Amino acid sequence: MRIHQLNCGTMAGISPTRVLLVEAPGGLVLVDSGIGLQDIADPAGRLGPLRHLVRPALDPAETAVHRIGALGLDPRDVRHIVLTHFDVDHIGGLADFPDATVHVTTQGLTRAVRLPRFVERRRYRRAQLEHGPNYAEYEFGSDRWEGLRMLSLDHVAEGMMFVDLPGHTMGHAGVFVPGGAGAGHDDDDETPVGKDILHAGDAFYHRGQIDPSVRTPAVIPLQERAFALEPGAIAMTHSGLAALARRRADSLDVVCAHDPSGPGGL
Repeated sequence: MRIHQLNCGTMAGISPTRVLLVEAPGGLVLVDSGIGLQDIADPAGRLGPLRHLVRPALDPAETAVHRIGALGLDPRDVRHIVLTHFDVDHIGGLADFPDATVHVTTQGLTRAVRLPRFVERRRYRRAQLEHGPNYAEYEFGSDRWEGLRMLSLDHVAEGMMFVDLPGHTMGHAGVFVPGGAGAGHDDDDETPVGKDILHAGDAFYHRGQIDPSVRTPAVIPLQERAFALEPGAIAMTHSGLAALARRRADSLDVVCAHDPSGPGGL
């Protein structure tokens, strides 16, 4: 598989919205979808007041559908979209791929769509889901990978997994993709080699939160807690990701959605 890291909606002029594009044997797969074309056409209706805080780039060139076309690929080949969570900057592009199956955790779908509490009704934007996504939902059991609860997504792309990373929202999950980190095919068009990627969504905001050798700006933890719906789980998730990144440093890139300093580039 070949993996591309895309910026699909720069936040406040400095932070990317990292989306993974996976060229899998059965078609294209997205991890999150970033800001979409309909968000750009109607930011007030689809993004709501939060747009004034995160200030996403409303640039069609930064949407997943345009990024895919710029790579010489056909956006109509996107068969699956795997979501880390339902925040506006992660699901806005879903409507640009109406035929794709959207893979979500059951807890995330329940709190965002079926039984949202007051805080979730204010946070999530129903307008971004009015096209009626075709959901496939998953509930974590006892299976584990590297000590973290996991769910296999082999039917989406071989080796892909949901990884339980609680804290930011209810049902928040990372997505593991094997063998890429943006590596391309060699001259003989054989299978590319490269690091695995764990897209941790918003499980952390800055590399320094899982790498003690990197200084974290003081404002980052404050921002993270302000947006967290399960703040008591943040420290546990950071600790697990830090241990994983250290243990698998030679074979795995752990990246989050909005840190421009993350490994692998954009």
